[in-house]
Amino acid sequence: MTANGPIAIIAGSGQLPIQLADNLKQKGRDFRILAFRGFAEPELRRRADAVVGLLDLKTIMATLDAWQPSAVTLVGAVQRPGFSALLGAYSLLRNMQEVKDVISRGDDQVLRGAVMLIEERGHKVVGVRDLAPELIAPPTLRGKLEPNADDREAIAFGLSLLESLSGFDIGQAAVVAQRHVLAIEGPEGTDRMLRRVRAMRRSPFGFGRRKEGGVLVKAAKRGQDLRVDMPAVGPRSVIEAARAGLSGIAIGAGSTLVLNEEVTLRTADRLGLFFTAVELPSAEAIRG
Repeated sequence: MTANGPIAIIAGSGQLPIQLADNLKQKGRDFRILAFRGFAEPELRRRADAVVGLLDLKTIMATLDAWQPSAVTLVGAVQRPGFSALLGAYSLLRNMQEVKDVISRGDDQVLRGAVMLIEERGHKVVGVRDLAPELIAPPTLRGKLEPNADDREAIAFGLSLLESLSGFDIGQAAVVAQRHVLAIEGPEGTDRMLRRVRAMRRSPFGFGRRKEGGVLVKAAKRGQDLRVDMPAVGPRSVIEAARAGLSGIAIGAGSTLVLNEEVTLRTADRLGLFFTAVELPSAEAIRG
C-alpha cells in the first residue's frame, strides 16, 4: 500500500462497479479496475486494467502488489463457488484448517476471509461509503408518494424482522404486508425474491386481479461489514416491486446504496410506489 497509489476496484457484476468508477473519474481520483471474468459487465471489462478468474487468488494478489494501491474496494455481486473450489483456492495462501473454518460459516465469513487475505498483504480495504458517500441513502431521501398507516406498520415490522435474522447469515431484504411476511431474501437476491412474490400472487388460472400491497424492506444486518457487503437498490428493483404489486420500498438510511438515484426515484414515482429511507432501529447495524 502506498499513500499516493490508485484506488483498486475489484469488480463483480451489476452497475455499482461502473457507477463507482464513473464517480471516481469525475472526482479526478486515480483508480485501477480488476474485473472478475464471467461476472463483471461487458462495459466494465472493456475499461478494466486486468480481468481475472474469481478464484485465481495468486494473480489477484500479484496484481494488487504490482499496483501498490492506496486502498482496495470490493464491489458488485458474485456467485459463491462451491466448498471444494473455495477450499482449493484459499488453501494456496492459508492453512487448510483456517480455510475450512472460514468457508464453513456462510457467505459473511467468506467475505471477511477475502478481506483478511487482502489486508494481510498490507492493503487497506475500504467501502463505497468511504470513497463515494454521496451514493449512500441519506435519511431525507424520499420519492413523491408517502407510505400509509399499513405501510408504516409493515416497515417497522420488516426492520424488526431483519434485525432478528441478523445472526443467521441470510438476505438483507424482506417483503412484508402489515405484520405478514410474504418473503425473505435468500441467496437468489432481491430481484428474484420479488419475482417469487409476483408468482405467488398470480392467479393459478392465469386470470383475475392479484392481491396488492406490501413493502420491500431492505437494510444492513447487525454486524455486517459494509466495506464489502452493502445493501443496494436501483431502478430494476423498483420495477420488480411494482410487478409484484407492492406499495413501496423502504431502505436503511446511511447504510444502503441507491444506484442511479434520480432514475430510481423517478421510476418509483412513475409506477406509483413510495420510496423512502428510514433510520435503522440500532446503530450497531453499521459496521466497518
